[in-house]
Amino acid sequence: MSLTIDEAIEWIHSRLPFGSRPGLDRVEELLKRVDHPEDKVPTIHVAGTNGKGSTVTYLRCMLEELGLKVGTFTSPYIEHFNERIAINGQGISDDHIVQYVEKYQELVKKMDQQPKSAGITEFETLTVMALDYLLEEQVDIAIVEVGLGGLLDSTNVVKPMLTAITTIGKDHTEILGDTLEKIAFQKAGIIKEGVPVVTGNIEEVAFDVIAEVARKKHSKIYRYAYDYKSEYLHPDKNWGEVFHFYGEAGRVPNVKVPLLGRHQVENAAVAIELFYRYCQLNQINYSDRDIYQGLTKAKWPARMERISEEPLIILDGAHNDHAMYRLAENIKKEFPNREINILFSALATKDVEQMVGILKQLPNVHLYLSTFDYPGALDLTNLEHFEDEKTEIVSLWQFGLGEVLEKMSTDDLLLVTGSLYFVSQVRELLLKL
Repeated sequence: MSLTIDEAIEWIHSRLPFGSRPGLDRVEELLKRVDHPEDKVPTIHVAGTNGKGSTVTYLRCMLEELGLKVGTFTSPYIEHFNERIAINGQGISDDHIVQYVEKYQELVKKMDQQPKSAGITEFETLTVMALDYLLEEQVDIAIVEVGLGGLLDSTNVVKPMLTAITTIGKDHTEILGDTLEKIAFQKAGIIKEGVPVVTGNIEEVAFDVIAEVARKKHSKIYRYAYDYKSEYLHPDKNWGEVFHFYGEAGRVPNVKVPLLGRHQVENAAVAIELFYRYCQLNQINYSDRDIYQGLTKAKWPARMERISEEPLIILDGAHNDHAMYRLAENIKKEFPNREINILFSALATKDVEQMVGILKQLPNVHLYLSTFDYPGALDLTNLEHFEDEKTEIVSLWQFGLGEVLEKMSTDDLLLVTGSLYFVSQVRELLLKL
């Protein structure tokens, strides 16, 4: 009897306790058993501390304007598990998930009986499943987002025609290392022999590490602010940002992105450069209209997402201190005169001291700190020392949310931020209200 979709997803999640285990042995073993889809799917591989997801979305939307069938493999999901593996923005169907899980259950069972290949993780299994599915669906190009780091990430089995590194900041330091140089070395692990790499706005010390790896691999680098650049103009009157883009093909004026935040301009610039390089490599003619049209269609839930205008409610999954600095800058710049209520929670492995510290520095701020239902979420007892006149601890975030919504005036702002898993739970509830 066939599995239900819930049983199929439950089986995928059952591999979660094996954790995040750097190394490619298990993935390569599973790929071998399904006849190496990674060798046959044309790919673009995207790494970076922050900005990967929106860069992937922008690039996908522009490539779709060319009439291409574009596959994506991204994480984590915001609304539905299926969106992690998608074609032209449509998540894989429930039927396909069931079909692939039934195929993979047998393979993984056999692997678990061998000491060398036992214990393949959820993300490793999904990586292979995604490549297998995207090959079967004959996508023109698959954009693959790195899960963690790069060098030892299970997505690093792909054979890309282009790679990109969006940003370098401190995150997952327990796995990737505690300096920007160490983290950059891990991210640069996706650079392949002779394959061009596009880099975003990256600090010099980190960029130098990437440049050295690229030199050894004979890979041409297209560097932000040197080989291409963006000139920030102003916020869009509706929502989003406006900028000029400059690249080898000249200037693309007054480009609009529908996501708020100056860093979105940089992410979009990386995506435009990737789009241009892809068209060049494949000798595809494109027009500036493909760039304009594609970017206006980009939607990226929980990234400076406005889900209500009155009261103004914004969701942003700023899940590390690098992203939190960016978020705080955006809030100060865009909403200087509003009272700001913030509902925050995160995973215990993150630098919560630093993140809360950044949020506390915002003017007119009231912070509500909480926990949520997820493995490894913050323990409330570890938050008590944050309490002061600006900050309160709420045992259930649902109560905190209710309290804020009751107290808010029409000029106030509610920002929900922290872990993407947390933000997606709050988002689900808000959309039902």
